[in-house]
Amino acid sequence: MVWKTSSKGSNKFFQSEQGTIRKGWRGRISVALVYPNTYNVGMSNLGFQTTYKLFNKIEHVVCERAFLSFDHKSDNKPIISIESGRSIADFDIIAFSVSFENDYLNILTILKRGNLPLLSVNRDSACPLVMAGGVAFFLNPEPVAPFIDCFIIGEAEGILKRFFEIFRPDKEKESNLRTIARNLPGIYIPSFYEAAYHSDGKMLSFKPLTNVPAKVRRTFVKDISDLTTCSVILTNDTTFNQTFLIETGRGCPHGCRFCSAGYIYRPPRLRDVSLIEKSIRIGASITDKIGLVGAAVTDIRDIGKLCSRFHEKELKFSFSSLRADALDSNFIAALKKSKVKTATIAPDAGSERMRRVINKGITEDDIMNAVEILVAGGIPNIKLYFMIGLPTETAEDVEAIILLCKEIKQKFLNSSRVRKRIGEITISLNCFVPKPFTPFQWVAMEDVKRLKKKIKIIKNGLKKVANLHVNADNPRRALIQALLSRG
Repeated sequence: MVWKTSSKGSNKFFQSEQGTIRKGWRGRISVALVYPNTYNVGMSNLGFQTTYKLFNKIEHVVCERAFLSFDHKSDNKPIISIESGRSIADFDIIAFSVSFENDYLNILTILKRGNLPLLSVNRDSACPLVMAGGVAFFLNPEPVAPFIDCFIIGEAEGILKRFFEIFRPDKEKESNLRTIARNLPGIYIPSFYEAAYHSDGKMLSFKPLTNVPAKVRRTFVKDISDLTTCSVILTNDTTFNQTFLIETGRGCPHGCRFCSAGYIYRPPRLRDVSLIEKSIRIGASITDKIGLVGAAVTDIRDIGKLCSRFHEKELKFSFSSLRADALDSNFIAALKKSKVKTATIAPDAGSERMRRVINKGITEDDIMNAVEILVAGGIPNIKLYFMIGLPTETAEDVEAIILLCKEIKQKFLNSSRVRKRIGEITISLNCFVPKPFTPFQWVAMEDVKRLKKKIKIIKNGLKKVANLHVNADNPRRALIQALLSRG
């Protein structure tokens, strides 16, 4: 196996890649790892990159990547791999890595462009085995079950090696799947089960049709200390340009009632600072940009102090999330040293009542203090995330978003004047989408008309506030996500 920067390949993306894995095909099981969106989106996903490395760490497996192009000139062209330019139909396995429900329809587009039957039942042993995994299917694989031969339910690190000890590309599809189902409890093979539903869409029963386990159990890695989850390939063609991403933990200890990360990854597992430091040093040998990824980055003890140890190396740190009640001077110093121009915090709701309903666990004082600390620390711009359409939300709660934003702007203005520089505030409005395995999983989603009305109310209420911009989610896309999520 060779881990290197590829000097030539079948794809323009090779030109900016560092860390591409190249392996010979002879005597190996071939896997096309497909992200059902563009190269830019897929390569920005740490889970996708990690899976790429996991496949290729298995000696008798060769894994290459493929993505969907939205270039109309490519509409009728087969999907080919980045590394060798082979059609995905020529691989032994097509493995979809999916994080977002709105990409489900792209799976069908990719299969169609590979000249493969869409339905699993219509694909025989001459076709590649189609498998899928990722957080979207951890939540609910049923919406796309008719199109997939087998799902990995849970964390791939705990099951992939064993999967490839069992799978034989020369065996009949049915025989392979039966052996896998009987030996790997974290694999869900839809054709071996039957689901029945109530008239309201809730599941009535789920039973095996053959001699396989009655329940599919998630694959869960109890101790992630031995897992090095960080970027494999650096490239200019991602959201995080030439940034070495490092996973700081899995799950979240706060349990916001709308967020699946706080529930499906329980118990939360945060990496020890010493392990994160080791990964930072690896990244620092490749690039000067380090991205710390996790649902609870600011909960990691001494994470700010850790970042400050690298000041002399001129590393630029970025963080996937900042919790308003967990910012300290070391953390802010790391942001400033990294020349971060915009910091993001998520009040999620405007009123204290609404934040209690969603179990956010932060107060208005926490939010105001965070704004003051960030501006005083030299961070000129702030982005705020809010949600609309939350359970029990009233007109007063919607107005509370407007009022809170105005109060934040005033605090922002007062703090900025001291520094003689006034930055910008960006408000991001997102529609609440009920997710499986959360306390709000059975809540009805608000209809599109009402969501649009709430967006309009908030935009109108803030349109005269200088240096403040409002960006809103598309309610129709949010509704589609809800339909695909709960299936």
